[in-house]
Amino acid sequence: MAAIVSHFFAYVSRLRWIKRWGLMRNAIEENVATHSWEVATLAHALAIIRNHRFNGTVNADRIAAAALYHDATEVITGDMPTPVKYHSRVMREAFGDIEHKAEAELLALLPEDLQGPFAPYLQESQLAREEKELIKAADRLSAWLKCQAEIRAGNQEFGPAATQIRQRLEQDGLPEVQYFLQVFAPSYDQPLDNLLGD
Repeated sequence: MAAIVSHFFAYVSRLRWIKRWGLMRNAIEENVATHSWEVATLAHALAIIRNHRFNGTVNADRIAAAALYHDATEVITGDMPTPVKYHSRVMREAFGDIEHKAEAELLALLPEDLQGPFAPYLQESQLAREEKELIKAADRLSAWLKCQAEIRAGNQEFGPAATQIRQRLEQDGLPEVQYFLQVFAPSYDQPLDNLLGD
């Protein structure tokens, strides 16, 4: 019996061609694939920090895998800038509906017997509250780190976004995020030679 050809991974791999921060001048371009990898590593770190520093019981590996796919629907929808997406309740609801349809469309690209195992990673509604919370925190943290990199590169256009995102991270009050900001974030400001140590 011949195997059915699935376009799922070829399609998702095109996330590398979708640019983020489309409404802003970028000194350093970022694509959705690169962003997704960073969010996955940050979400994994936040989950481990929660478990080991703050008595959490989340599945760090599941969170990392879900974070890898957190923006996969953008291969269909494109990157919708946050100010547009959250402009109004009507816009957010409309875009939410589009995202749910895109999730279903992506899932349908997989062979039928693999759709069930992949669904928890492609459909946000199947994630637990704590999983969503940590992935969203990692997404915000990634955005803040991007803003900081742009500012260091002399691009002051990212200043207001950096301030707003940092305020939101503080308001969210997640201890693992505060820990990351204190322990790991300062190193992002360092040149390579300083990171390598003596």
